[in-house]
Amino acid sequence: MDTKYYVTTPIYYVNDKPHIGHAYTTILADVLANYHRLLGTPTYFLTGTDEHGQKVQQAAEKNGISAQEQCDQTVVRFQELWKRLEISNDDFIRTTEYRHKKIVQEVLQDLYDRDEIYRAEYEGWYCVGCERFFTEKDLVEGNCPECGRKVDAIVETNYFFRMSHYQQWLIEYIETHPEFIQPDFRANETLGFLKNNELQDLCISRPKSRLAWGIELPFDSDFVTYVWFDALLNYITAIGYKSDDDMFKKWWPVNHQLIGKDILTTHTVYWPTMLKAMGVELPKTVFAHGWWLTGRTKMSKSLGNVVNPMEMIDRYGVDAFRYFLIAEMTLGQDASFTEEAFVRRYNSDLANDLGNLLSRTSNMLGRYCDGKFPAIGNDAVADGPEKELWDAVQQAVTDMEASIGSMHLNGGIASVLAAVRKVNQYFEIKQPWTLAKEGRTEEVETTLAVAAEALRVSSALLYPVMPERMGELRTLFGLGMPDMEHLRVFGVIKAGSEVPKTDPLFPRVELPKEEKPPKPSEKENAVTEKQEKPEGVITYDDVMNVKLRTAKILEAEKVEGADKLLKLQVEVGEEKRQLIAGIAQHYSAEEVVGKTIVIVANLKPAKIRGVESQGMLLCASVGKELRLITVDGELPASGAAVK
Repeated sequence: MDTKYYVTTPIYYVNDKPHIGHAYTTILADVLANYHRLLGTPTYFLTGTDEHGQKVQQAAEKNGISAQEQCDQTVVRFQELWKRLEISNDDFIRTTEYRHKKIVQEVLQDLYDRDEIYRAEYEGWYCVGCERFFTEKDLVEGNCPECGRKVDAIVETNYFFRMSHYQQWLIEYIETHPEFIQPDFRANETLGFLKNNELQDLCISRPKSRLAWGIELPFDSDFVTYVWFDALLNYITAIGYKSDDDMFKKWWPVNHQLIGKDILTTHTVYWPTMLKAMGVELPKTVFAHGWWLTGRTKMSKSLGNVVNPMEMIDRYGVDAFRYFLIAEMTLGQDASFTEEAFVRRYNSDLANDLGNLLSRTSNMLGRYCDGKFPAIGNDAVADGPEKELWDAVQQAVTDMEASIGSMHLNGGIASVLAAVRKVNQYFEIKQPWTLAKEGRTEEVETTLAVAAEALRVSSALLYPVMPERMGELRTLFGLGMPDMEHLRVFGVIKAGSEVPKTDPLFPRVELPKEEKPPKPSEKENAVTEKQEKPEGVITYDDVMNVKLRTAKILEAEKVEGADKLLKLQVEVGEEKRQLIAGIAQHYSAEEVVGKTIVIVANLKPAKIRGVESQGMLLCASVGKELRLITVDGELPASGAAVK
């Protein structure tokens, strides 16, 4: 295990409001930092903003304010969003701060004194949007190869870093340090670039006549430094480079520098050669994650398909947003963001599995254990279904630990959710509602205690992703902040602790319903020829007109004033429905929750005892005996057609 953990995000440019790309990288860093804190590893998490450059200067001029005022107004958007997203960064660095600018100038002077930086005339093509120079061969049909915009021909004197001297060294370093660039295929991209191109020296300045908003070169007051020797140095200026030796030695080298794949060259070519020239150890790992796409299209402000994190938070909550981003993307690969996919995962993982399990457990503790956590021995999980469940929970702990080291967080989360589903299956095996009817109180208490302990461990494993909601879950069981020490221990919840009933942790959500096209008229559907058929016999078409679907029972309660009726909330595919069923004398409310049943999905809604029922469930009966028709085995989703 690492003796310390230092994680960074890129510093974000303050030319516009933050979008999902900014939010994702920052949430990812936060989750990694939280997991390492859970493991008891000393942790430092840095993020911040890049506040110099031509676009900031142009925006300030347009708004009639100073460049510093422009930065001060825009940076607040990032700081407010990070607060809303529950980001636990230890520092937020701004490149306009004195602590940063001072060290940048010291580094520049040192490199200039050692002839690592020199002055020369430059002739090339400049993209204002990207703030980069390109050679003639770099251009694509005469335009910027990065953004496609028109470029300007420029001849001017500038200062250059001798990056070309380090080409062969960097190739050898990457080949002998496979952990330096991750995932592996990103390392291959960088190696391909280095082996197939002659590395040029890097222009690191802009004349003040063209760009005044930047850190002045200490050896030439007519120039400011450009982004490379400004923004990139934030990763070390923030932790004491040349200002606090003890702090710098404690945290450097950084364990994970998280970046988007679009800034791979900057961080795997420019940055390591800069550090080599400075005599500073390289990062342990630069990890490049993929892009969020809308369908198969990259999110882009120009296309108008960028997801606004604030809107998603307002609509669905902070923790659900954090959960989706971490659970949905395989690190290193691109991922697609649609609101439909978000709602589907939210309802499946959070509302149905995790939230429903907590409701069932707390409600049964209230009904069968007087709302208090029962006293049971540590040997409760020694064998049988209890051991099988606890083993699944412990496997989730193992998998999550491994996923942190391998940067496969979505896999770790999937293992935790598998353990949560195992608890729901455990309830179906043990049926505590039946045990309670039979007076087997000790078995009921054991069943509910084991389920609650499994929830406790699961909440700890998911706490780094969803600190607010998992904190609420843990408070319900009288627990505080999680720690790794107790994840392997059974029997942590204190006997006698009051467990109050709780509102749904993750209430189900629905997308706005689309308007359906008008139905064909009766005339259009009229049967032109009436066919004779024997009495009591139905045709194939009659059968096909009855739509049988699977449905998962999410909630159940008795209908007031009706001994025989249960009111059920069921999930049919993406839809939530209410059914009234005359099964209360055969099944308790707790007993039916979680079952996958078969319903007639296209039955006309009817009111029963004043309560609307949107369908009919199927049962089998012999005499006074009645049993629900259920599905044999697990299906990936409700709403499946019954054939």
